[in-house]
Amino acid sequence: MRTLRLVVPALLVCAALSACGETDGPGTPASSGPAPVTGQPSPSATVPSPSGPATPAPSSTLKPPGGPTLPPPVGATELTGTITRGVEPNCVLLDGYLLIGGPRDVLTAGARVTVTGRVEPGVMTTCQQGTPFVVEGAHRS
Repeated sequence: MRTLRLVVPALLVCAALSACGETDGPGTPASSGPAPVTGQPSPSATVPSPSGPATPAPSSTLKPPGGPTLPPPVGATELTGTITRGVEPNCVLLDGYLLIGGPRDVLTAGARVTVTGRVEPGVMTTCQQGTPFVVEGAHRS
C-alpha cells in the first residue's frame, strides 16, 4: 500500500511533465495556436537613417607639425576644426563628432586641431551628443 502511495504521485508528475514537452513530430513543438510573426520587415517599412553630419572622405596624408608626412591608418578619416565642450564632463566635440581617446592636452575646448581616426557609431558613451569618433592621432593646426 505504501508503494502505491509513492507510485501514483510519481506517475502524475511524469504525465504532467510529458504533456509540457509534447511535440507534433520529431523536434517540433506542439502548436497551440497561430505562429508568431517573426519575418523580416518589408522594404517599405524600413526606417530612414537620421540626418546627421556626413562622414568625411578618408584623407590621403596626415601632417604632424614639424614631422614627415605620414599615411593615415587604413580606413582612417581626418577632421579639422575647433574643439567645443560637450554637455557632460570630459566630453569634447569636433564638427558634431564626439572625440573618444586622443591626447587630452591637445583636445581642449577652443583649440583648433586636426584629428585622425574612425567613426564608430555603435560605441556606447556617457556623453549625450555627437557621433562617436575614435581618435588615433591629433595635433594643433
